[in-house]
Amino acid sequence: MAWDELATDEVIDKTKAALESNGMQVLIVENAADALDKTLELIPQGAEVNLMSSMTLEAIGIPKAINESEKYDSVANKIRGIDEKEQRDAMRRASAAVDFAIGSVHAVTEDGKLVIASNTGSQLGTYAFGAKKQIFVIGTQKIVKNLDDGFKRIEEYAFPLEDQRALKAYSMHSGINKELIVHKEVMPGRITIVFVKEKLGF
Repeated sequence: MAWDELATDEVIDKTKAALESNGMQVLIVENAADALDKTLELIPQGAEVNLMSSMTLEAIGIPKAINESEKYDSVANKIRGIDEKEQRDAMRRASAAVDFAIGSVHAVTEDGKLVIASNTGSQLGTYAFGAKKQIFVIGTQKIVKNLDDGFKRIEEYAFPLEDQRALKAYSMHSGINKELIVHKEVMPGRITIVFVKEKLGF
C-alpha cells in the first residue's frame, strides 16, 4: 500500500465530518502557503506558542514565521535564552502548558482519530492536555482507513524516514517508543486541524 498518496476530496470530507463529530475543528487548504497563512490566522498576537519538532511545520515555514517574529511569545526563543540547566529544565516543564502548541500527526483515520508516535514522548503531554489550544497541520496523505492502517503507516513509512533523519541530524536512531491516540476532544474549540492537499512531512 502506498502511504504517501493524497486523499481524494471525498475521503477528506468524510474524515473532516468524523473529526468534527469527535470534537475537533477542521479547516482545509490547498497548499503549504495557504497552510502557513491559515495557521498564523488562528494565533492572536502576543500568544505564547510552543512548536513541536515536525517536518510538516518546517516544510511550510512555521518555525521561521513564529520564532523570527515579534508578534508571538516563542517558547523556543525563551529556552534558547536561558543559560542555567535548572532554569532550562524548568522552562521545558512549563512549556507543556502553553496558550498554543503547533505540531502534526503521523496518521488520521477516516473515522476521526489521530495517531502520533514519538521517540521520547516529549510532545505527547502537550498534545493530549497541556496546551490550551492545539493546532495540527496535516498533509492529507496521512489519512488512512482505520487504526490498524495508522499503525502500519507509522511502522512501514513514517518511522523509517524519521530514523534516517535522526541518524543524519543526531548520529543516533529514533524509535517508536510511545504513541498517542486521540479518539475525541472533550474541550470545545481546543483542537484545530489544518488539512493541506499537499504532501507534507512523513
